[in-house]
Amino acid sequence: PPAPETGPIRAVPGPQAEWFTPEAMARFFDSDYRVGAETDRMGMRLEGPVLAHSERGADIISDGIAPGAIQVPGSGQPIVLLADAQTTGGYPKIATVIGADLSRLARLAPGDLLRFQAVTVEEAEEAARARRAALDRMAQDIVAAGAGRIDRRALWSANLVSGAVDALCPDHFPHHPEPKEHP
Repeated sequence: PPAPETGPIRAVPGPQAEWFTPEAMARFFDSDYRVGAETDRMGMRLEGPVLAHSERGADIISDGIAPGAIQVPGSGQPIVLLADAQTTGGYPKIATVIGADLSRLARLAPGDLLRFQAVTVEEAEEAARARRAALDRMAQDIVAAGAGRIDRRALWSANLVSGAVDALCPDHFPHHPEPKEHP
């Protein structure tokens, strides 16, 4: 496996950066935050310096939410939206965690410290390509090591799992009548 990534969580500023004071934007990317106890698959509440909104206030017309969006409600404490977050939100978003860093962020536990680093959209896209290439290499290494074929019937008969999905057969799901063969 690759060495675990360390360092700041990368985030693209915005999409509503203008809803924050310039000092709040600088503070967000220059400060440490602690993962709060109120963290689950919907969102990660962060504890740290209060982020001041501009004269526009802390409420926006609800708009779409993507995993990794960082909303800042009136309290000034950021909330990073995760896998089970709502689909729309009414607080301005100061930044969005890049897709390549979402899994690393999601592994943090309450009490852990983190810091954000501002990156451009182009840097986020390059990080996504690099992560995809690393995942492809890991999959190839697993197949080369002989672990590419799993005896699903043996797993089911041992009742270790209710079903197994072979990553090399993306159309296979448990109880599929006839899994398609793959190379």
